[in-house]
Amino acid sequence: MSATAPAHVVESARAGWDAWRASRLTSLTAPTGNLALVETRWSAPGEEAPAEDTAEDTPTGRPDGVTVTRLERRDLVTGQVQHGIRQWDAASPAIRHFTTVDAFPFDPRWVTEAVFTPVSESRVFPFEHIRDGGATRDLVVPGDLAVSLGGVSYTLSAFDDGGSLLLVFADPTNGVTTYGAGRFLLVRRPAGEERVVLDFNRAFVPPCGFSVHYNCPLPPPQNRLHVPVEAGEKLPVFRDGYQVH
Repeated sequence: MSATAPAHVVESARAGWDAWRASRLTSLTAPTGNLALVETRWSAPGEEAPAEDTAEDTPTGRPDGVTVTRLERRDLVTGQVQHGIRQWDAASPAIRHFTTVDAFPFDPRWVTEAVFTPVSESRVFPFEHIRDGGATRDLVVPGDLAVSLGGVSYTLSAFDDGGSLLLVFADPTNGVTTYGAGRFLLVRRPAGEERVVLDFNRAFVPPCGFSVHYNCPLPPPQNRLHVPVEAGEKLPVFRDGYQVH
């Protein structure tokens, strides 16, 4: 591993970890949290969004506890816009059976620093997605994260996610003690070249670990670490033998 971040940064990370864990568990079971997603439906390229389910006996015209949101993407073949809807159920089977997300204990050794070097806003990088059959989607990667872990230097690619950087990474714990397809880590996005904190204690299971109706990006080659990251979330835990499907 690399040297840890300065002591005050580590202590700040330690002080906020319990609150982060509690907030994370609350968000997962929210009415539009990861566990609530029960359907994602797409139109054919160039067509209007599909119709949502209706219920005549409710004030909203939707089944009780159901929220509908809309989204767009580009068709991988034609490049045309596809319109989609997502249905969220506040009483989904996943929520009813959810217990917790197992996590490693906080480890100060996994609070480290990287150097962020910005590049042109027009730079994109192809990310394979879990439900695209090996095809890739271009995502804006606004800079490089240079870090040393386990004596190996990495230049990591994190894409823009609403003003933050989302690092999608893999390590040897995947499929053993952690989620098989890799994990996510949010990183503060600075305005220019600057040191940023990588707190792997806040690495988390991606949304597709809680619902198959997500299409999560997979770790690109440069984000595949050789050292086991024994920090952050491991796997969701469900009662009564429930499995995500």
